[in-house]
Amino acid sequence: MAARLFEGKVHAAAYLRYRITPHEFISKIMDYMKKKTPNQLNLAVDVGCGSGQGTIPFAPFFTRVVGTDVSPAQLEMARTNSNPPNVSYRQCPAEELPFASGEVDLVTAMTAAHWFDRQRFLLEADRVLRPGGCLALLFCSPAMVKLKYGDVSNTLNDICQEFYAALLPFFSPYLGLSLTRDQVKIYKDIYNSCSYLEKEWHDCFPVKRIVPLTGYTGMLKTIHGYQKLQETDPAEAERLLNDIQNRLLSAMKASSPDTEVTMIFPCHYLLAHKPL
Repeated sequence: MAARLFEGKVHAAAYLRYRITPHEFISKIMDYMKKKTPNQLNLAVDVGCGSGQGTIPFAPFFTRVVGTDVSPAQLEMARTNSNPPNVSYRQCPAEELPFASGEVDLVTAMTAAHWFDRQRFLLEADRVLRPGGCLALLFCSPAMVKLKYGDVSNTLNDICQEFYAALLPFFSPYLGLSLTRDQVKIYKDIYNSCSYLEKEWHDCFPVKRIVPLTGYTGMLKTIHGYQKLQETDPAEAERLLNDIQNRLLSAMKASSPDTEVTMIFPCHYLLAHKPL
């Protein structure tokens, strides 16, 4: 059974505001598709689309783009975006996609597939993909982000690791004991389970974003371990977030939380091509 999280309205709003749009990954997907299946870009389906950051950027490339998610709150947020006319959203589980067999050119999921029933999802993706269609999965967890700022980057990242360690008891056991190692292993297992002969695995593809420090701490609010702590003990969640922000500012010798830092995401992804 797939895990269900990220379904509260406040959480969905934070997702929309703070989660990044993975333009670099989308470029990798489109380069791959142009090599494997040129001129067949009718329907892309973004599974577990959340608030739509990874859905909308496909609009220039496909005749139709559909984002699917199990959460009504996430889809409500997605629909508040300035969506192009060829982008729409559907509520459904990742393992039960509302498309005909062989209808879809691309099935993708952006940092979502680790929550799916993975074997059922792979079977469903194979069902809806047309012969020659592509599967593309990205894993780019906020808990893997490194901060870069002057000569204190190592200090900042040590502070961040303490924050993640404090959240560890609140993370879903569905993901294993390690916030990063076990989750990456999930994606490698999906890659190994994919029956397509033409497939690629890419490790630690770096994505960089320059944001105010509040952009980083805002993103931390979207982590499901933080959301669980907030449900359990709102005062402690706020204290922990304020503490990390103050410690980061102190290490940076900065006073304003709008001071810019560089976030570096080590992303992992797989690409696969269904046989003709």
